[in-house]
Amino acid sequence: MKKVKGIGGIFFKSENPDQMREWYNKHLGIEGDKWGSVFHWRENDNPDKQNQTVWNPFPKDTKYFTPSRKSFMLNYIVENLEELIAELKAEGVKIVGEIQVFDYGKFAWIQDPEGNKIELWEPFN
Repeated sequence: MKKVKGIGGIFFKSENPDQMREWYNKHLGIEGDKWGSVFHWRENDNPDKQNQTVWNPFPKDTKYFTPSRKSFMLNYIVENLEELIAELKAEGVKIVGEIQVFDYGKFAWIQDPEGNKIELWEPFN
């Protein structure tokens, strides 16, 4: 089973997320809104399939990265999320919370050996 297909998101804490978004827009041309900026790309082995990577600063006091104490979190695009979580659990990987389903995909969270919270996303596309 292929595990990670791409980077689905890059998230980091910021003292002032709106100001940070404005700076990145002005100086680097990264346009977005309060939900972040979206970079679209196509899968190399399946060019008809489009995916996206989201970039977004979060407020410095966000609890979304908990239990990690780090100021960033990566999101990876995966296939077969339920199977992957079962496999990771069997391998002793720390699972954070339960799988959640939204209209744009399924999400689960794990922690690496250094305590970094990692978001896993299986998009519905």
